[in-house]
Amino acid sequence: MTAEATKRPLEPDTIYNEDCLETMSRMPDCSVDLVVTSPPYDGMKSYNGYSFDFENVARELFRIIKEGGVVVWVVGDETRAGDETGTSFRQALYFKEIGFRLFDTMIWHKPNSFNFGSNDCYRQSFEYMFVLTKGKIATRNLIKDVPAKMAGRTVKGARRHVNGSRDTDVPDFVVPQYKRRDNVWDIMVAQERGTGKHPAVFPESLAADHILSWSNPGELVYDPFMGSGTVAKAAKALGRRFIGSEISAEYCRIADERLSKE
Repeated sequence: MTAEATKRPLEPDTIYNEDCLETMSRMPDCSVDLVVTSPPYDGMKSYNGYSFDFENVARELFRIIKEGGVVVWVVGDETRAGDETGTSFRQALYFKEIGFRLFDTMIWHKPNSFNFGSNDCYRQSFEYMFVLTKGKIATRNLIKDVPAKMAGRTVKGARRHVNGSRDTDVPDFVVPQYKRRDNVWDIMVAQERGTGKHPAVFPESLAADHILSWSNPGELVYDPFMGSGTVAKAAKALGRRFIGSEISAEYCRIADERLSKE
C-alpha cells in the first residue's frame, strides 16, 4: 500500500510516495533493523529526473538504524572521459566519518551485464555492496550454500596465528556439506516481471539474500529508494515488516502492483 506524504505516524508494510528525508523525519531514533537500498548514483541511469541529498540521507540513516543494525548500500561509479568518479568510495568514507563501521565491502558480480563503459578498459560487470553497521553487528545469518570439496571427511583442525605458527591441539572435525559464501556474489541481471519502466531494478534474490543475512523474521526493513518495490517484495516474502520511500508516483504504482500479487 502506498501512502501520500503525511505527518501521521508511519505504518509498517507501506511505501510512502515522498522524499526519503520526509519519511525518516517521522521515524524514531534507533527504530529500523536493516536498510537495503540502491540509490541513484552519478549519471548512469535516469530516475524520472530525481536526485538526492546524500549527506543528509546518510546522517538520517545513522539516526534511525538500531544499535547493531545494518545498512546495505549498493552503488557503482560512472566513468567520464576515462576517469571513474570514485563516488562510491567517497560515500563509504563519509559513512565511516559519521559513525558507521564498514563491516564488509562486498561485490555484486553481474555475469550477463551489458557493457556501458568505455571500450578502452575491461568490461564493467560489478557494483559495490557496502555493508555498514552501527556499532557491533547484531545479526549474522551467513548463507552456506557453496558445496565443500571435502564434505564428509574428517580433518585435523589447526589454528594459524599472526606470526605464521599453528596450534596442533585443535580437535578434528567433519567437513560439512556446504561452506559459507565468499563476499563476491554472482547474480545475473534480469528484469523482474512487473517492474515496468524502472531503469535500475536489482534482482529480488540479491535483496532477499541480504535480508536473510542481516535480519530475522518480524524485524523492520527500510528502503529509502524503493523504486519498483523489490526490497518490499522480498521482505514480505521472508516474513519481515517493511517501510519504503519513493519520490516517483509512477514507480510507487509499479511497486503496489507487484506487492498486490504476493
